[in-house]
Amino acid sequence: MEKPHTVHDPSHFIPEILINTFGETSYRFRVEYPGTYECTSTRLVFTMCREGELLYRIVQWDESLLQSAGKTPAGPLFDIQCSEDSVFQLHIPHCETKPASLSDGLSVAHISYDGMNILDPLQITDTHVVVDVPHLSAFGLLIDIVKRILNQPIRGQILLFHRLRKNRKVNVFLLPENIPLQEVRQQQEGAEYIEAPSSCHLIKGHTYSLHSPEKYRVQPLRAQFDFNYGPNYHPTFEIRPNSNAEEVTVMVRDQEETPVWEYNARFNALASSSSSTQPPSSEPASLLPAGGGGPGPSGQTLPRPESLQGEEEQKLLSVRTEFIDRVSGSVLKDLLDKLLENKVINSRELESIQTMSRTDKARELIDLVLNKGNSACKIMIDNLCDLDPFVSETLQLKLNECF
Repeated sequence: MEKPHTVHDPSHFIPEILINTFGETSYRFRVEYPGTYECTSTRLVFTMCREGELLYRIVQWDESLLQSAGKTPAGPLFDIQCSEDSVFQLHIPHCETKPASLSDGLSVAHISYDGMNILDPLQITDTHVVVDVPHLSAFGLLIDIVKRILNQPIRGQILLFHRLRKNRKVNVFLLPENIPLQEVRQQQEGAEYIEAPSSCHLIKGHTYSLHSPEKYRVQPLRAQFDFNYGPNYHPTFEIRPNSNAEEVTVMVRDQEETPVWEYNARFNALASSSSSTQPPSSEPASLLPAGGGGPGPSGQTLPRPESLQGEEEQKLLSVRTEFIDRVSGSVLKDLLDKLLENKVINSRELESIQTMSRTDKARELIDLVLNKGNSACKIMIDNLCDLDPFVSETLQLKLNECF
């Protein structure tokens, strides 16, 4: 079959996200037709000559291979599989601000059982490095150690995670832009991801400091920015806000004390109120957390004691596993919209759930609503009955009133 030409505007797809027993993330997507497709989670672009199922994940770089070649990573190392052998071109995201000046310094590592081969790019765009694929295995961006321009900034990202368990804190990550958010989020289980404009310019080897005008405790005071391409990611800084704080201002400064990024982060109402007393009954219950649950052995929020649960809450909890197994992706999409309209969830929670696989969406949604109390559970049941009478009847949810 003749290979199609490279397409500059690829079709975007949301991959299915798979988490194994070790907490490692993989991405899967089935391509039905030849063409060029971009993964919204990793920004990898695949040019396909026929249909095929893609399966890919981030793996550890072998430092000994890199040192012998005089190279250093310029992106994560992706182990890519496709049983139909239908990928013939790969576009790997870079984070260089001036890729043209590095045209002879950027290359791609192709690592297989035979060792590491260095592939010369076919093209370097403002966002990606394009290479032909001889056969699938592990691919990752490299840069020549000697040819990297000193003090040249890269496109970076600053990610915030609010952790309430045990000692309350905000973890702040300074990372290259081409590290997928999903990879960091997975390792911050139990923490609230604070969605914020994350883009900034960072310089390898430079020292950065973090400041909070609210005078919260920040540690460490300074940290050197280096490229960390996983698969493990650790916070660069942490902030210890007061127990009753509802927001924190995060300011990152470079070694010249010039601000490079600033954001006023407001905490999720569910997290910030979990340690407080129940709000007055005049407030809409659908907007408020139920409270009373506690962290389990692995940090997840456990259901409240049955004696404190309302009827709808108990009913929804009793069908949790079946709901996760049975609800369809299209119903989940409509249900999320309805719950947003009814102020059961907020826009940040909606956007966070929308990035997940169908199973994870269902699990995250029902757990989120269960934690918001009986009124929230009733609204979810009512809307599920309207959107999917068959599943509602199968789960015996509010049977007499729905039909």
